[in-house]
Amino acid sequence: MQIYTEDHEIFRRTFKKFVEKEIAPHVEEWHEKREVPKSIWKKMGDQGYLSPWLDEEYGGAGVGFEYSVIIGEELSKVDVGFAVGVGVHGDIIVPYIASYGTEEQKRKWLPGCCAGDTIMAIGMTEPNTGSDVQAIKTTAIKDGDHYVINGQKTFISNGILAGLVLLACKTDPKADPPHKGVSLIVVEDGTPGFIKSRKLNKLGLHSQDTAELYFEDCRVPVANLIGEEGKGFIYMMQKLQQERLVTVISAQAAAERLVEDAVEYAKTRTAFGRPIGKFQHNAFKLVEMATEVELGRAFLDSLLVDHLEGKDIVKKVSMAKWWHSEMVNRVAYHCLQIHGGYGYMDEYPVSRYYRDVRMLNIAAGTTEIMKEIIARQMGL
Repeated sequence: MQIYTEDHEIFRRTFKKFVEKEIAPHVEEWHEKREVPKSIWKKMGDQGYLSPWLDEEYGGAGVGFEYSVIIGEELSKVDVGFAVGVGVHGDIIVPYIASYGTEEQKRKWLPGCCAGDTIMAIGMTEPNTGSDVQAIKTTAIKDGDHYVINGQKTFISNGILAGLVLLACKTDPKADPPHKGVSLIVVEDGTPGFIKSRKLNKLGLHSQDTAELYFEDCRVPVANLIGEEGKGFIYMMQKLQQERLVTVISAQAAAERLVEDAVEYAKTRTAFGRPIGKFQHNAFKLVEMATEVELGRAFLDSLLVDHLEGKDIVKKVSMAKWWHSEMVNRVAYHCLQIHGGYGYMDEYPVSRYYRDVRMLNIAAGTTEIMKEIIARQMGL
């Protein structure tokens, strides 16, 4: 199956022009300020670049997920941080509402998400709970027609800018097994008791805000429950396939950009009277990285074909999540080395990418968790 048609390629060219005009010139400024302005989200929304797969009645374009793939790839080739923010919002969180939300919830929240007026975050991780989602401590206890939420979330992507937070919490703290007590509830910015504590300082991804969130007797209408009580863990497991695929897309695109830049640098930078790419060690290292990138592209494309056909690819996407994220980190290391001292300077993109891609083998399930999942799938 061929993934992309001529229409897709036209869209890619159009989107690349948008990126070159509206995003690329501002990336360094965003990294220095450690934030992306809401205005760029609005511009993305105005052009239909946020959740384009959504039905038109909810503000989307009603096109295939492959358009989101193109957006994720082209953003990652300019700035992984903003790509992560957009992917989390439009292709990881919005699908929960689209799949499990009521008609009223969809009409209330989705148009704003597509327009760029409302930015979404998902509250899973807690200070003492990372990959083990069923062990979360945040509670949502029903009180009449409201839930009273208490707890803390951390490492929340888009947390500062978020207008809506899809919160994983325990509606039944005593459930046995524990995962049956997990539910998903939407909390709107401005709700009393919902506190955006602080923007976290990170090693990389400086253009993508990451926050700590607190909930202190935060009263949220029961109508904000997504799906059914006690099914939140199941919903999250069902959506993790695409979440990890979104991460793989960023890793692959970043690796392609890194190798492309390193090859060009090796052709123009001279040492001892010749381009550094003429030294066998550098040439072989570039060949090795280019080969890994080609392998990664073939693997990703095969996953996309299966995902677009609705197949269960949990095992393969878990393989890709760990392999691609480790691969792009290897590529970033060696590409920076090829740049030498200049690679350590922020004026060269490789310096920024070296920091940014380090997150990719931690977020959406660490490399180690991916291997645990695969081992179980293999019957080990």
